Amino acid sequence: RHELASVLAAAAAARREACPEVPLLVKLSPDASDAELEHICQVVLASGVDGIVVGNGSAAAANPDAFKGPDERLEPGGLVSGAPVKDLSTETLRRVYKLTGGSLPLVGVGGVGTGKDAYDKIRAGASLVQMYTRLAYEGPFVVPRIKWDLAELLERDGFERVADAVGADFRPANPPPKKEWVLAQMFDEE
Repeated sequence: RHELASVLAAAAAARREACPEVPLLVKLSPDASDAELEHICQVVLASGVDGIVVGNGSAAAANPDAFKGPDERLEPGGLVSGAPVKDLSTETLRRVYKLTGGSLPLVGVGGVGTGKDAYDKIRAGASLVQMYTRLAYEGPFVVPRIKWDLAELLERDGFERVADAVGADFRPANPPPKKEWVLAQMFDEE
């Protein structure tokens, strides 16, 4: 805990000196255990970091048999990104959103290739979604398609904008009406 806090404090100090307007984000591996995520989120929340990038770069997804627990090390061989880590990174995103109580912006990364993939990350808690692998394979024309699909999904579920859907998986399916709406309905009926 102390080591991570020290690194974040040094990074925050360097940022304040060199470029105070630039946000400081911490990137987490989707391979982190529940205990590791809890520890990291506690330190990050206490440190004043501006947000968390969650996902991508999984060694466990590359070779699940190589990862047996926190006391064993992965064999060298690199990390996997893109579609193979989509589900793992989205689940890690959900866990981080829950651990932080939605108090920090989260960037969902890992396996975003469709509007549905982006939407799943947003509903799981992502305020921003990053895409790289699909962009590298399909080029810039994939972006308008993802935006179109995302807009259709938002409309289907009754969200006016992306911000309304952030963390939606953690809210009741049929939330009670907002107080302002109830009052407006009361006055409209008279």
